[in-house]
Amino acid sequence: MLEILRFEFMQNAFIVGILIAVIIPLIGVIVVLRRLSPIGDALSHVSLAGVAAGLAVGFNPILGALVFAVTAALSIERIRKSIPEYAEMSTVIITSLGVGLAAVFSGYVRNANFNSFLFGSLVAITPFELYLVIGLSVVVVAVLFFMYKALFYMAFDEESATLAGIPVKFVGTVFTIITAVAISISARVVGALVVSSIMVLPVAVAMQVAKSFRQVTVLSVLFSVFFVVTGLFVSYYFDLKPGGAIVITGVITLAATFLLKKAK
Repeated sequence: MLEILRFEFMQNAFIVGILIAVIIPLIGVIVVLRRLSPIGDALSHVSLAGVAAGLAVGFNPILGALVFAVTAALSIERIRKSIPEYAEMSTVIITSLGVGLAAVFSGYVRNANFNSFLFGSLVAITPFELYLVIGLSVVVVAVLFFMYKALFYMAFDEESATLAGIPVKFVGTVFTIITAVAISISARVVGALVVSSIMVLPVAVAMQVAKSFRQVTVLSVLFSVFFVVTGLFVSYYFDLKPGGAIVITGVITLAATFLLKKAK
């Protein structure tokens, strides 16, 4: 079974996939606890628009996704502050913009490579993208490590976090930016249309068995790695899109967890 690791493109896919499997659920735990899951959908659609724009003008699509996603993240924060009583509208507005831009820019793409960004691809990862993902993953993990306590506070009660002296607005903005970074670099292997599922599914499974915030965080990463590794093997041997295989693995695991919990 490990014969697939003889191929360089599979080695790259596993390196990028496992890195994504670590950083996405670390962000996902906070996103789910703060009830901000729609942000994943909004940023994934905008990152797809960035991919299309990059391919249309001859720019690296991952960098295009990164620029668009970070800009969208800052826009979400700006809209949330402008209309705090209707803050949830910000994600809907950005999602709509992302869908519109993706539709417009995709009309100028004459590269079939665009389809690989929808549900992921095993063979399309370039050396530049590999090193880009490694570097950005290190940055994301470092930021999450230093902001762990602040994010933990904010995940449960932002008012108490403010009273405790935590710069809630600053931390929230930084967190939204690294969420955008994580989503944009996930487009190549996981696929822009399913990356938000990878952000939520491992956390949902972990919450069924964990008894503390720390356990949820650790188990989310472990489940995510399991989903990604299994999905990559399945996608290789059955010629499937990796994003779809990863998500289906996650859904099956979640369903099995529900059934086992109910049986007990």
